[in-house]
Amino acid sequence: MVLIPRSWFILPAAIYASAALALDPFVIKDIRVEGIQRTEAGTVFSYLPVKVGDTMNDEKAAQAIRALFATGFFRDVTLEVDGATLVVVVQERPSIAQIEFTGVKEFDKDALLKGIRQIGLAEGRIFDKSAVDRAEQELKRQYLSRGKYAAEVNTTITPLERNRVSVNFGVVEGESSKIRQISIIGAKAFSEKQLASLFYLREPGLMTWFSKQDQYSRQKLSADLETLRSFYQDRGYLEFNIDSTQVSITPDKKDIYITVGITEGEKYTVSDIKVGGQLLIPEEEVRKLITIKPGEVFSRVKLTESTKKISDRLGNDGYAFANVNAAPELNKEKKEAAFTFFIDPGRRVYVRRINVAGNSRTRDEVIRREMRQVEGGWYSVDKITLSRQRVDKLGYFNEVTLETPAVQGTTDQVDVNITVVEKPTGSVLFGAGFGSGSGVVLSGSISQNNIFGSGKHVSAGINSGKINTLYSLSYTDPYFTVDGVSVGYDVYHRTIDAASSGLGLYETKTTGLGARFGVPVTEIDTINYGLGIENTSITTFAGSPLYYTDYVNTFGSSNRSLVASIGWARDGRDSLIYPTQGSLHRAFTEVGLPGGTLRFHRSSYQYQRYFPLTRDYTLMLNGEIGIGGGFGGKPLPFYKNFFAGGVNSLRGYKLNTVAPRDGNGDPRGGNRKLLGNAEFLFPFPGLTNDRSARMSAFVDAGMVTDAKYEFKELRYSTGISVTWVSPFGPLKISAAIPLTNKPEDRKQPFQFTFGGTF
Repeated sequence: MVLIPRSWFILPAAIYASAALALDPFVIKDIRVEGIQRTEAGTVFSYLPVKVGDTMNDEKAAQAIRALFATGFFRDVTLEVDGATLVVVVQERPSIAQIEFTGVKEFDKDALLKGIRQIGLAEGRIFDKSAVDRAEQELKRQYLSRGKYAAEVNTTITPLERNRVSVNFGVVEGESSKIRQISIIGAKAFSEKQLASLFYLREPGLMTWFSKQDQYSRQKLSADLETLRSFYQDRGYLEFNIDSTQVSITPDKKDIYITVGITEGEKYTVSDIKVGGQLLIPEEEVRKLITIKPGEVFSRVKLTESTKKISDRLGNDGYAFANVNAAPELNKEKKEAAFTFFIDPGRRVYVRRINVAGNSRTRDEVIRREMRQVEGGWYSVDKITLSRQRVDKLGYFNEVTLETPAVQGTTDQVDVNITVVEKPTGSVLFGAGFGSGSGVVLSGSISQNNIFGSGKHVSAGINSGKINTLYSLSYTDPYFTVDGVSVGYDVYHRTIDAASSGLGLYETKTTGLGARFGVPVTEIDTINYGLGIENTSITTFAGSPLYYTDYVNTFGSSNRSLVASIGWARDGRDSLIYPTQGSLHRAFTEVGLPGGTLRFHRSSYQYQRYFPLTRDYTLMLNGEIGIGGGFGGKPLPFYKNFFAGGVNSLRGYKLNTVAPRDGNGDPRGGNRKLLGNAEFLFPFPGLTNDRSARMSAFVDAGMVTDAKYEFKELRYSTGISVTWVSPFGPLKISAAIPLTNKPEDRKQPFQFTFGGTF
């Protein structure tokens, strides 16, 4: 038996340097594998570059050993010759039997296992020391990203039976390093405190234990430095420069000090604006898109906004790859800058095909009908952006991405690829909430918002509270017609127990069914129509005032109404959860038609507008007006009266108590309502970049009456409010001081509402 040493193939030159070690060529009549425990012999044969019948020589032997080592399965490989049989002797690498983490509290262990699996380390795989080292370094990096600079990671490899090993990452996390000081050197135009307030990273404060903003992160510091640069350049400091950034940590790795050196430079104004390049739209129109004007202080935001508007305008005409650059000309003596906007529209392109991917349940047509960009049409930035937004607003997907790759081999075509990640759209929910006026509210529902992938909605629910109990069943087809007209049907039973809430000694039970239609007028305007029939029974009590008993004696304790409604909504807000700009209009009218025992009308209108003051501060103005009455000398049914008061209406006054009174002095409502709110919105202290929490300082004014509006009857209040979209449901708290002192007013300075599904 002849041994072929492994060293020949580690140092291949040795094979040819010594004739004594050379292998005499022979024809392989058989191949035998020795030393394998887990690996199949067939696997070894599949990687060998030789087979039975081949002539074995030095070169092929070297190739064979290299090929087997390259698999990563073996830590040692030798070749032996037994007559005409090639013997492959291997020593397998151990496999990983288990991976453990000890001392880990900062991270979820399942997430860590998933992360190191991507590095190549997982149970059942071949043990690779380099992969273990990479996993250890990645784990340390993750701790550094959380500000735990004192964290220690020690890896232990324990041999087990059957050529297996156990990998244990032992972690001593230590305490998180805190940013003790942020210094900005070289600031003259602005105070160091003002500049530091721009940073997401900050020194320890009241809420930093929750927000973790006092924990250092290289990525967050880079973002903060870019924010600082934008702050200066938006105020004219065109030559602003960050000279140095130093991050130091104390020997005990507990405190971090950040020092940023800057040069402000001079403040520049804009002297002139020019337009050059290939103008495919009139220059006058281009200049209207340029928001930065001569005589103004230079602003990078306006400059960037101007180039984007021009690019988007050309993009709407099919120039998908338009390039707009603003070239500056500086006059350092006068501290002026002139800009020339050079326009290169490129080639005009059109959309060849729209491809939809990722939808296993939802039908293609449900997604395609939301697309405002059409196949064969010229490329349009606005239509593509709107298409993605409309698909996202369906609520059927966790993620919606849209790409417009160029078609290979062409210069004037792109495809639109829209990819979705579906989420469950059916749900069985049980919930609870509590309001300072409505008490405990229990709810439950079963719904399917995308039944059979058709985009149609079906739901049934129950909502039970101290004042209001509601059972409902509804069905909605959002595309009853191809142009987006929706149709829906509702069946409901509602009980209002006013007596238990101190709003009046009566109870109403209403059972109804109805149909509704929604007609889209524009992308943000919808007109809604409804027609329904309601039957309302009224129960009065021995102590009920004449206001209620006279109504029952005149019109009966049971009334049937044929109700028609029409509404209009325009929602131009930039967000439903954290709006900062835009407006909302809502108008609604319902009428009791002939054929029912009650003839009435009831209308309301709301206008709400958000004015961005700075990046973090917003002014919100809201106004609401309502009016109702009866036809043919009949009054508005008292259970359809308007009320005011409560955390969502006129804060500082008890829910639904600002209204005319009945004979017992309880609120009975009125047929006219006027409400106004002014709020100064700002981030919750310590949570500047958290869009789930917000505070406001507000002034409310409102009234409800049966006669004409008299401003002397207005109630006023002022205070502060907190809104938090918590993981357990939305929470709204207000602390208000009523500014009017009417003897009949029921004041409630502290109010809140909290609820959600669980």
